[in-house]
Amino acid sequence: MIVMNHEVFSAGRFFGGGYLVKRIVLTGGGSAGHVTPNLAMIPYLQQKNWEIAYIGTHSGIERNLIGDLVPYYPISAGKLRRYFDLKNFTDPFRVLKGVFDAYRILRRVRPNVIFSKGGFVSLPVVIAAKFLGIPVILHESDFTPGLANKLALPFATHLCLTFPETLKYVPSGKATVTGNPIRQTLFNGSREKGRQICHFHDGKPVILVMGGSLGAVRINQVVRDALPELLSKYQIVHICGKNNVDSSIKLPGYCQFEYVDRELPDLFALADAVISRAGANALFELLALKKPHILIPLSQSASRGDQLLNARSFAQQGFSLVLEEEKLSAVSLVHALDSLMRNRDQYIKAMSNTTLKDSIQTIMEIIERTAK
Repeated sequence: MIVMNHEVFSAGRFFGGGYLVKRIVLTGGGSAGHVTPNLAMIPYLQQKNWEIAYIGTHSGIERNLIGDLVPYYPISAGKLRRYFDLKNFTDPFRVLKGVFDAYRILRRVRPNVIFSKGGFVSLPVVIAAKFLGIPVILHESDFTPGLANKLALPFATHLCLTFPETLKYVPSGKATVTGNPIRQTLFNGSREKGRQICHFHDGKPVILVMGGSLGAVRINQVVRDALPELLSKYQIVHICGKNNVDSSIKLPGYCQFEYVDRELPDLFALADAVISRAGANALFELLALKKPHILIPLSQSASRGDQLLNARSFAQQGFSLVLEEEKLSAVSLVHALDSLMRNRDQYIKAMSNTTLKDSIQTIMEIIERTAK
């Protein structure tokens, strides 16, 4: 018996009690970017009668986002760091424990295939799967592979990529450019409902500001500094990140949220333009929704540089206006936003003409093929 989400399930009974079923384990975590593509896949897997389980950490964001959608199995995991930290000496033991945890779970669940979105929780799962002979499909959202996927690649059967340029960083013959899975619920938003949520009127364009799942302190600061000028032309929906709402700011046309979930489709429908970080999930959601946008990628000093590469690729294709964080100020933000709004039709046209594939359909075909 395995404890999942505070309930006890019999793995054999849950997964069909012995009759022929298709079973898949999803994994990935550490940030919303490593979870939301899995969330996008779940409805399609369910439609195809796949029985699904999720392996994540005990307290990571993946546990909150997955909730009770599918059975959730927590394991130990150590963070993979590119910088010096004393925990680098202890976390390998947490990874090793995670391998044993994942091995035990996978032996019970007996999936046909594993789909891994990366993040530090995924590595123990991929290693355990290799010992058990379970095929693994990795998905890489960013322009260059993240550390977890780099380490996991030798154990994997196939790698799905978001950017065509990423092919040069991975072994030939082992990867397919699929694009990034998009949550279909994002297309079902109501502009009127979004307006009601924010108590906005129809007289000014609406700008949605997103700083990623953890928020963006620098973007938050600059947006608030620019509010006097911004609010003379626009209404602002500001998703600030946990504990980043400034309750002292109460201005008409300015609406703050720490985090949004069910409201997000309605806020996207309401938005005439978006200011965002340049994580791959955000980029491909904006592209799919054809929302004119400004990208403010994390700087090289604050990341491994993947967001800069993501943003550069989208800018070169005419999808995005990019404002580098080093040049970010209240003045430069207002100037960039005004430029975006003047040329919004040009950006919408470029996004409408993209030839990107149906990523979910392509990934589903790879999953079916690999499981056989």
